[in-house]
Amino acid sequence: MLCLCRFVVVTVFVYTHAKVLEKSLQAHSRIGKAKLQDKLPQWWPEQQVTQSPETSPTQCQVEEHDRITCGIPDITLPQCDTMNCCFDGKRCYYGKAVTVQCTRDGQFVVVVARDATQPNLDLDSISLIEGHDAPCNAVATTAVFAIYQFPVTACGSTLMEEADFVVYENSLTSSYEVGVGPRGSITRDSHFQLLFQCKYSSATVEALVIEVNTVPPPAPVVVPGPLRVELRLANGQCYLKGCVEEVEAYSSYYNDADYPVVKVLKDPVYAEVHILGRTDSNLVLLLEHCWATSSSSPLSLPKWDLLIDGCPYRDDRYMTSVISVDDSMDLKFPTHYSRFVFKMFTFVNAETMSPLNDRVFIHCSTEVCHATSTYSCQQHCNRQRRNVAAVKSMDGEGRVVSSGELILIQA
Repeated sequence: MLCLCRFVVVTVFVYTHAKVLEKSLQAHSRIGKAKLQDKLPQWWPEQQVTQSPETSPTQCQVEEHDRITCGIPDITLPQCDTMNCCFDGKRCYYGKAVTVQCTRDGQFVVVVARDATQPNLDLDSISLIEGHDAPCNAVATTAVFAIYQFPVTACGSTLMEEADFVVYENSLTSSYEVGVGPRGSITRDSHFQLLFQCKYSSATVEALVIEVNTVPPPAPVVVPGPLRVELRLANGQCYLKGCVEEVEAYSSYYNDADYPVVKVLKDPVYAEVHILGRTDSNLVLLLEHCWATSSSSPLSLPKWDLLIDGCPYRDDRYMTSVISVDDSMDLKFPTHYSRFVFKMFTFVNAETMSPLNDRVFIHCSTEVCHATSTYSCQQHCNRQRRNVAAVKSMDGEGRVVSSGELILIQA
């Protein structure tokens, strides 16, 4: 999931009847004539699995019309579980994951589910190490699966020897869209990277899938200055029909013990900045500039703008949304609050376009305006330039406030 970094699951499988898979693919494939090669074995091998992960109930929630058969028609539940596939009592089928299978005649079979990551993978964006041409391209794709089948010696596979094993290794990676800004670059697309192996000896056939995810330690939240301003992240959830997510989100907030807050790409991040310890109803909190960095320092690079002059950064394909705060929100001083929401992302290297890490910190520079009978201090984003003279901070008490750490995981 991220995957923006490589995520870890270690699995070993053994391998299956290809004719059933081919028939299922012919029924589902949107490329019509794509077929698996005919050389896959017509038998069930003796069980040779040294490790088998559990299949989660969510992984098996594949719509009936999207299911692709895994294994021979009369396969048993233990055999289906051995291959890390799903069983509905009658049929073994591929789940919402990545399944790697090896055949005795030297073939990789890799089945990638669209729902293997969050956000979902664009199946058209993934490819093997070498090329998009046969036999290295997907032999078939459906709306929810991409299927690869190729010789273990082809498509950039590497050969290694380990004791009594001969090991063939290859990988699948995905392309992803990068947003380039003046001071940094980001992506909100899943970056999928899968390393897989087939191990052969005179007695056994094994497959190994390797993915890696690391979680950095949390960082403290620091809010300096005589004007006490706090930036916090909201975590309220909609549980009732008809509730408004942007309202319900601010019913509760993460506390210090909750950081780092874990998100996946394109998850909404609800932020709030508010004044602390002031009771003047004529004060209006203004967000001058909000941005994100990959470290806790607001001065660090790279950075990505979220709000400029209180308005969404227009060069972001997924523009930040400013959420109105008014008297209906059960707040004693609504003008002391500013709220916005953005879609989670990660930074990428502007030169190599590869993800840098999975850490994001949010920062906002603030000012406090005195509302008068002739000026409300409201920020209007449809104007080319705000009335700067009318927006005066209190005795230079504008402050920069920062959030705790957000990290990305593979869902």
